[in-house]
Amino acid sequence: MTTVDLPLLPLGRGVDLSSERGVECPGDLPAASDPDLVARARAAKEALGDKVFVLGHHYQRDEVIAFADVTGDSFKLAREAAARPEAEYIVFCGVHFMAESADILTSPAQQVVLPDLAAGCSMADMARLTQVELAWQAMAEAGVAESVVPVTYMNSSADIKAFCGRNGGVVCTSSNAEVALAWAFDQKPDAKVLFLPDQHLGRNTAVLQMGLSLDDCVVWDPHRPNGGLTTEQLRDARMILWKGHCSVHGRFSPEVVDELRAEIPGINVLVHPECRHEVVLKADVVGSTELIIKTIEAAPAGSSWAIGTELNLVQRLAAAHPDKHIVFLDKTVCYCSTMNRIDLPHFVWAMESLVAGQVVNRIEVDPETERWALVALERMLALPGKTARD
Repeated sequence: MTTVDLPLLPLGRGVDLSSERGVECPGDLPAASDPDLVARARAAKEALGDKVFVLGHHYQRDEVIAFADVTGDSFKLAREAAARPEAEYIVFCGVHFMAESADILTSPAQQVVLPDLAAGCSMADMARLTQVELAWQAMAEAGVAESVVPVTYMNSSADIKAFCGRNGGVVCTSSNAEVALAWAFDQKPDAKVLFLPDQHLGRNTAVLQMGLSLDDCVVWDPHRPNGGLTTEQLRDARMILWKGHCSVHGRFSPEVVDELRAEIPGINVLVHPECRHEVVLKADVVGSTELIIKTIEAAPAGSSWAIGTELNLVQRLAAAHPDKHIVFLDKTVCYCSTMNRIDLPHFVWAMESLVAGQVVNRIEVDPETERWALVALERMLALPGKTARD
């Protein structure tokens, strides 16, 4: 059977449980298909001992998080891996760009494993290197490229990070984006920023934290000639936002915020800066995943919260804080489908393969890409002020 023979199911309508697990929308995740999987995962982890270090992103399924040595956001996890040089294997329960970052920051002796290679990131995939290079060429032809400083979000591929490294740019996370943008604007007297790949984080940071106006921002659409922009628009802009977004955070709407405020008096709205500008404007608190977690931990008992981020994390926070009323900002949004590809069967397969001496799904960044991506990452690490967390 070829891929064209496979049945296509509209998002949230219909399921094929024989081929996919955990993509129903809405609804709870199904239980692990094999009741022995938990015992097998424990046995494999025990057999590997200190040779393996398991990283679990906050958006992972609970069944996988249970086996993580450390949980966190993408950059925090990559740094945690680098701080464990004794671990021969890094099993990254996240998505592809995260595993790439771990490979860049760890030593050559360490091997990074992604349990399912199909665990990608739709946002990262929205900025391909060939597209960015074409955009850079178009900006040169418009006479503005010499003024442009590229800034890429951590949620991008290694080759996009390397592009920024080669061209005087930097990587940022959602908590230090303001510091990274301030650094970028200081690089040249007439600096413009090309912000990749999430337009919403770039816009929200520029307008709400740095005092720029919406008119200072334009959106580069890689699927339109010249990005859909005139030369005059490129010359006048201070922020050139790549037309990319998170498929989960981009779905939250200001209408739902209004509905929840009407239904639950006194509710606090807490959202990630990857959300649309109209949603962020209506929120009470905006911040990274780590800030969302800390905000809920510090919130008083009896308080009510609507959280706009990935559903696995929201459900985990609700379970951990039964003294608070926690709801999902949009009941019709799915779990992150690519993050959910890392399930217990894939995890057990990867771990048992390592026990048998076989490294599966190793993520390796080529030396040249790694070299320049590391330049951009090290520029971020040298930034003053806020810590570099997602």
